[in-house]
Amino acid sequence: MPGDKPKPREAVRKMAPYHPPTGGRSGKLRLDFNENTIGCSENVTRYIVENLTEESLTIYPEYTEVRADLSKYFRVADEEMVLTNGTDEAIQVLINTYVDDDDDVLILKPAYAMYRFYAEVAGASIREIEYRPGTLAFPLQELLTAIHPDTKAILISNPNNPTGTGIDLESITKILKRAPQAAVLIDEAYYEFSGVTALGLIKEYPNLFVTRTFSKVFGMAAMRFGCMFSQASNVAFLRKAQSPYSVNALAALAARGAVRDSAYIQRYVGEVLAARELLYVGLEKLNIPYIKSQANFVLFFAGDRSIPIRDKLRELGVLIRDRSYEIAGCVRVTVGTRDQIRKFLSALETIW
Repeated sequence: MPGDKPKPREAVRKMAPYHPPTGGRSGKLRLDFNENTIGCSENVTRYIVENLTEESLTIYPEYTEVRADLSKYFRVADEEMVLTNGTDEAIQVLINTYVDDDDDVLILKPAYAMYRFYAEVAGASIREIEYRPGTLAFPLQELLTAIHPDTKAILISNPNNPTGTGIDLESITKILKRAPQAAVLIDEAYYEFSGVTALGLIKEYPNLFVTRTFSKVFGMAAMRFGCMFSQASNVAFLRKAQSPYSVNALAALAARGAVRDSAYIQRYVGEVLAARELLYVGLEKLNIPYIKSQANFVLFFAGDRSIPIRDKLRELGVLIRDRSYEIAGCVRVTVGTRDQIRKFLSALETIW
């Protein structure tokens, strides 16, 4: 009939659209998206140039070699790993594999927006557990109490974005034991800065799923590359639910180059951790409250000035991220190098 048209699913109609503010960032000091702030290892681009051919671009991606390299790097079996188009696809594949309409899904609040995004698309019944007011500490007991026998998925970022706070392995183990029937995701996007990983637990806990991204410390956000790890029996189902060629050949080459330069990772992480301490000192000198972080960013409190401060810093060529829509009065700043943090503090001092 004239005027008829396809109707989106109710879950999609109810969703709020996600609009990442990524325009107009070129040429500015990028302290807004927790990216690597100096560029990836030279080994990444060199490896691509040395191994890319005109013929290779005509062939659908083959993953045998990148799987072998990454299995060795992460110390897991090939059968325990899924290559993904960034962590976003890993979350999507996990949800697609284990969550049906109206299934109970637990996420933390505030947390990475894609947890709610993909759970909403799936039509899940979402419950949010808030980080503890003031300290923004992980609400372990509250989460354990919220777990039901029919909970299908629990999505956790460790350390968490945007709070920067994290949990230890003992706490993760308690969650895994409390929810043996649920797919428990531990998203370790910022692992290199915290040093806490659940990856060594996957053989013991069949409900554990761990993700890593190449968008942060590896400096490859534009490539969209990540990995998800779990027991082999789980991975077999995850691969069934995934598009067979979602990771492009250039991203696979870049990942192979990246893991060949562990010295670069060590240097960059060391620089960021030193810069984070410098940032703490600078914020304290300005009497600005902040939350100590286990990641490469710090959340600080600007009160009702959070948006004006963000905008004024942008005028000075410094980008930071307002998070007051999630936590009243809060602003998040990515930790780059010490020189970059000095520039940030200098700009902040002029407007504070």
